[in-house]
Formats: sequence, C-alpha cells, structure tokens
Amino acid sequence: MHVDWAQVARYLDDLYTASDGLERMFPGRKFTLDGHLVGSIGEVVAAYIFDLDLNPASTQGHDARTRDGRDVEIKLTQGSGVAIRHEPDHLIVLHRPKGGPVRVVYNGPGNLAWSASGKMQKNGQRPISLSRLSTLAERVPEDQRLHVLREAPV
Repeated sequence: MHVDWAQVARYLDDLYTASDGLERMFPGRKFTLDGHLVGSIGEVVAAYIFDLDLNPASTQGHDARTRDGRDVEIKLTQGSGVAIRHEPDHLIVLHRPKGGPVRVVYNGPGNLAWSASGKMQKNGQRPISLSRLSTLAERVPEDQRLHVLREAPV
C-alpha cells in the first residue's frame, strides 16, 4: 500500500493548528491530541519505520508484531512521558513535538521499561518519563532493538 506521507504530515499539522486555535479561543482549556488519535498515528508510523504488522485496532496486549513473531507495544506522545498498562514483550516509544518530526525515544525490551516505570495509578497505568526512557535506551544492546528500516516519515 502506498501512503502519501507528505499529506499525512499536512493533516497532522492541521490537527496541531486546530488544537492551538481552540486553546487560544478558550483560555484555560486544553485541547490536546491524545487517546486513540495519537495512538493510531504512533502505530502506523512505527509500522512504517520498523516494518511491523499491525494488530486489529484495540487489540488487548500489543499493537503489532514483528516479521519474526515478537509482540510490540507502541506509544507516541507529544508530551514528556507515556504510561503503560502491562509489561510488553517489546516497547517502542515515539515522540513528536508540535511541528514534528517523530523521533524514536525507546526501542527495546518491555521488561526494562516496565521495571523502571512508576507505581500503578488508579487508571491501571504506570507512568514513565521520556528522559528516563532515553537513559534506558542507551543500555539496550543493538541485538535487542528492532532494526530501523526507514526514517520517520512525519
């Protein structure tokens, strides 16, 4: 399937523009891009970068699978951290600040990130900061990372 990634980037920029405009119109209210929207963007971008097979939307457990059968959890944020619900087999964490581009913050074993995460919150998730994930990423051996096959398209 051919994807026009330049058009995807334009759509993302439009979303950020709309979010910023709404926040200016309604001071004190946040119109952050989150939830399914950001999750789905992260999943399709990670699938492109790492050549992953995506699971059906809202599949419990993991978002994708590698060609050799490893399960992968994918997180994308524009903020300073992410939250994880369970110990993933493999974890990919992406960051896209307003205006892009996406960068890979963490690409490694899920147990390393899980054990470094904060305590379980009331919503059933454990938070971890991008700075902590970056530090952990430095300790991941090359053979435990998924190979980057393409640069981030957005």
